[in-house]
Amino acid sequence: MRWLLLLLVVLNLLFYVHHQQAPNRTAKMQGPADVASGSGIRLLSETELPARRQQSHTPTGEAVCLFLGGFDDESLASALRQRLLSLDIASTLQGIDAAAGIDYWVYLPPLVSRQASLRQLRELQSRNIDSYIITVGDLANGISLGIFSRKDSAESVVNRLQEVDYQALIRELPRVHRKYWVRVESESRSQMEDRLLQSMARDFPSLQQQQMPCSSVATSE
Repeated sequence: MRWLLLLLVVLNLLFYVHHQQAPNRTAKMQGPADVASGSGIRLLSETELPARRQQSHTPTGEAVCLFLGGFDDESLASALRQRLLSLDIASTLQGIDAAAGIDYWVYLPPLVSRQASLRQLRELQSRNIDSYIITVGDLANGISLGIFSRKDSAESVVNRLQEVDYQALIRELPRVHRKYWVRVESESRSQMEDRLLQSMARDFPSLQQQQMPCSSVATSE
């Protein structure tokens, strides 16, 4: 009988110890899962916020603007800007000159006087050489013999003139082409949703878009 009582006491102790350890095992099993789940949600929000900040500022803190357009016709850019303004999207119309190549100007340097240059002009015209007097700039009173888009064409004219004792020169002239853009101000960029951009692209088939620092492009109107 005494051994039976001792056995019951031992069983009760084992049962008590088992129940005390079970909640700890459950907590250990659930703890990492809960932490992992919580950290996943937190990381998602943390990555979204910096992305939004990078869209509106460069790493140096300079404001970034969205440029829409790239039109040859100023009226298209104006119509686009009016549409943005109707949606309370702050914007500015800008004409931007972009390099479009080089032209080659063939000329004869100015002579000692205008009268001497006019005599030379008459000589050239008597030889059926297209030419005219230059009236302004550092080459005033010189003689222009044409502007060419290809360097070899300009050099060909120079060579022909050398054959008749005229020492013509070539000056490179940067050629620019003006494009019209609408700059969306940085404070309004959040309103430019993909759906709105797609809609504008349908209405303006030649629409282009660029993102760059707002101060990197000078207005040229």
